[in-house]
Amino acid sequence: MKHLLLAALLLAATGATAQTTAPAETEAVKKTIQTFFEGMRKGDSTMVRSTIAPGAVFHTMATRNGTTQLRVENPAEFVKAVGTPHKEVWDERTTFDKVLIDANLASVWTPYEFYLGSTFSHCGYNSFQLVKLAGGWKIAHVIDTRRKEKCK
Repeated sequence: MKHLLLAALLLAATGATAQTTAPAETEAVKKTIQTFFEGMRKGDSTMVRSTIAPGAVFHTMATRNGTTQLRVENPAEFVKAVGTPHKEVWDERTTFDKVLIDANLASVWTPYEFYLGSTFSHCGYNSFQLVKLAGGWKIAHVIDTRRKEKCK
């Protein structure tokens, strides 16, 4: 019985160790998201495009007239809009709340505030799903909430 208990404990410890993520992987995932927003601030569509996986999907959620709406955003159109000159800097200020990684999949939760130049526009949360491809971590899916009230 003691041997069975010891074997079970060792197996559990091995499984727990397998789920730990190296700090370097966490930083690499964060860097992809930071590069995405840095490119957005700079109006650099090439920089933004470099962070997006082929076949990526973008969604946004908003509440209008008390009804939650889910909208699909075309990543290619988003990248084009980033690179099209605009009067104000698109400044999405994020922090990293949670970064979860298993093998080549990462899930990241980031609260944010969005500013057009220095003017507050809206806030919410981003939920990123990233995949590790040959070229590194890439954004495969992002969904966000958008609101003007109940911000930090």
